[in-house]
Amino acid sequence: MSLPIRTVRRAIAAALLTPALAAAQDAALPADPRLRAALDVLKRDNAWTVQQQVALCEIPAPPFKEAARAAAYKALLEQQGLTNVRIDAEGNAIGERPGTGGGPTVVLAGHLDTVFPEGTDVKTKRDGDRIHGPGISDDCRGLAVVLAVARAFKEANVQLPGTVIFVGNVGEEGPGNLRGVRHLYAKELAGRIDYFISVDGTGLGTTSGAVGSNRYRVTFSGPGGHSYGDFGMPNPVHAMGRAIAGIADLQVTRSPRTTFSVGVVRGGTSVNSIAMESSFDLDMRSVSASELAAVDARVQKILQDAVAAENARWTVTDTTRRVRLKVDTIGLRPAGSQPNDAPIVRAALESARALGFTTRVGASSTDANVPIGLGKPGITIDGGGRGDGAHSLEEWYEDGPNGWLGPQWASLIVSRLAGKG
Repeated sequence: MSLPIRTVRRAIAAALLTPALAAAQDAALPADPRLRAALDVLKRDNAWTVQQQVALCEIPAPPFKEAARAAAYKALLEQQGLTNVRIDAEGNAIGERPGTGGGPTVVLAGHLDTVFPEGTDVKTKRDGDRIHGPGISDDCRGLAVVLAVARAFKEANVQLPGTVIFVGNVGEEGPGNLRGVRHLYAKELAGRIDYFISVDGTGLGTTSGAVGSNRYRVTFSGPGGHSYGDFGMPNPVHAMGRAIAGIADLQVTRSPRTTFSVGVVRGGTSVNSIAMESSFDLDMRSVSASELAAVDARVQKILQDAVAAENARWTVTDTTRRVRLKVDTIGLRPAGSQPNDAPIVRAALESARALGFTTRVGASSTDANVPIGLGKPGITIDGGGRGDGAHSLEEWYEDGPNGWLGPQWASLIVSRLAGKG
């Protein structure tokens, strides 16, 4: 999990369990002896969880090329005694633990994909207690936590009224545009999901708000020519400059937080040419769907005005010699929020308290955007431990003195939502 908002959320450190906290924890834990046994398994076999995290991290999973990691994950799901283990049409690895009946269906998921291109060296390296590797925290940690919960439920023979569906999903990172979870809701598990929990990254934070984003590739084109001989022709690069300047002057709300950024620019062939084409990639974000739509509408007008201004600057009657505009969508993530007293958020808060720590609730851009954007219950939780450097080759993970709290937390949230609350 990445990006500044996500980095802040991940930085939330797990509280060390003092004797007083441990006593409070014991009193707040579920009375069900099987659930307590599952918690014991997660703590006792914490090394197994980290081993899976490392092993999965060393299987490349570039955007849209997650198949090898998905196959390995499917095999691991099969080992946990799950039923109907499969890889769906979008590439998600899925396994189910049927409930005893009458309870809600809960999905617990981690994302398979990374941001790293094909050919990246994904071999992990250890430096004391620290494990280095691209994707080791984002999201091999989440994948390992999902597996650990499935394994603990099997080992302790946990019986829940509701069905729990364990998923390693594709397409969480930028270009994937949440395609894996979109497919779960639209097709593979359509109508079945009552609660969705994504485990993504490190720490002990909760994401209950969806920071939506609209991303476009904006292209300006024209016939091009010589910078001296064809001077007086509308210039796609100049039109792009007008557009970027207009976007840079936008005023947006601070609450709800709304942002914009031109992240990549391209164009031109030489210093003495009028470019045939130029383009930029634009990212706009907000936790408010209405504010995101409002800033998007203002940007669209700026783009049209920039082209019109560049064409009006020069007296060119031949329409084929004018600058043209094309806007391509490269990513749309829904925005939304839910109150802290929503059952799924309350389950995260109460489960954290039962384990002796406090979780901070915030908003980010995660797989949970899909259910939240649909008005359905969904959260993303951190997977425990600590890490940093997400989306960089310097990414690292440390399990610390109580990394097992992450898997324990996930298991308690799932059990509460599946009818053992």
